[in-house]
Amino acid sequence: MSIQAMSRQEKVDLERQPDRLEASSRAAGDRLRRSASKKREAIVARCDAVIDIVAALFDLPGRELRRTGRSTSDIARARQIAMYVTHVVLQLSMAEVGWGFARERTTVLHACHLIEDLRDDIEFDRVVATVERVIKAAFPTP
Repeated sequence: MSIQAMSRQEKVDLERQPDRLEASSRAAGDRLRRSASKKREAIVARCDAVIDIVAALFDLPGRELRRTGRSTSDIARARQIAMYVTHVVLQLSMAEVGWGFARERTTVLHACHLIEDLRDDIEFDRVVATVERVIKAAFPTP
């Protein structure tokens, strides 16, 4: 059978079975959505763990780091460090970190740039390096 004949036959088959094709397409879409939802849940769980660790390190309530909206400078700085370390150590994209911290990707971008700039201060760099070590220990790579 020639290629043209095969494609004509496939076209006839598709025209005869539009419902089957539509059902198959819907099923594939459902599988993709479930897969994306599971991935997002895993990312949020990892970010929650980082938030809890950073809250403990800085002796702050975790609910304050999770709160949406503006916070005091100490809480905001701890959250920025947590977002930075999550991005750098866990290698999550800024959008993924945003999902986990209930923030926009651009907020995560700002936090990462800010923390990177503040690391020029030796004491601040030591604090961030300590948080990085703790997170690396908590999330070992295979």
